[in-house]
Amino acid sequence: MNGIALLIPIALGLGLIGLAAFFWSLRSGQFDDLDGAALRILIDDEGDAPMEDQK
Repeated sequence: MNGIALLIPIALGLGLIGLAAFFWSLRSGQFDDLDGAALRILIDDEGDAPMEDQK
């Protein structure tokens, strides 16, 4: 019984910390552009070609 009395507040505290971290990430803009980073890899930059290909 003493173990449960200790583990329940610890679990609730960790849950509240996780919830606070999630809301912080929402306010700081972590989820604003979900597709931008995924599509950025597909963009071809002309200036990034290796030196041998620029002859």
